[in-house]
Amino acid sequence: MKAYLIITARILDRSAFLEGYAPSAARLVENFGGKYLLRAPGAERLEGSGSDGISVVISEWPSKAAALAFWNSPEYHEAKRLREGIAECEVLLIEAPSLAD
Repeated sequence: MKAYLIITARILDRSAFLEGYAPSAARLVENFGGKYLLRAPGAERLEGSGSDGISVVISEWPSKAAALAFWNSPEYHEAKRLREGIAECEVLLIEAPSLAD
């Protein structure tokens, strides 16, 4: 069953984020078998707590195990260091069939 990582992020320094973390994470997502379904800034909150303008990233994985292999890899732990102090992230992992299946 496919799995999805859903990330919301408040980016404090967009230039540093896009120059350092974003390309490193993108390479690793691809290397570990994931693909991005959505990467976009400027979300508008319609309900709940939090702030407008957050970025949202959704990636699709062949399985929960594949997503966790990426997330727990030493390579990704190195990449995550590139976002320290420049992004505040919340990350969810969910297993579900794709809507196209």
